[in-house]
Amino acid sequence: MAQVKSSTTRWLKAAGVRMIRTMAQAAIALLGTNAVLITDVDWIAILSASALAGVLSLLTSLAGLPEVEEE
Repeated sequence: MAQVKSSTTRWLKAAGVRMIRTMAQAAIALLGTNAVLITDVDWIAILSASALAGVLSLLTSLAGLPEVEEE
């Protein structure tokens, strides 16, 4: 039982890190292409696209994470 908990904890941590990185990458990419001035940025669009990228990353992680499988 302890090994299952440990495995689940490792998976959640790895999937969370991957999700946050993906969200940050999406936000940075959209910031770079969205506007020249920071005041012209459509923050709602950036936040929603980043959230979607995070959800997709988490769903992709369900197929397996090499970081967890190596250990």
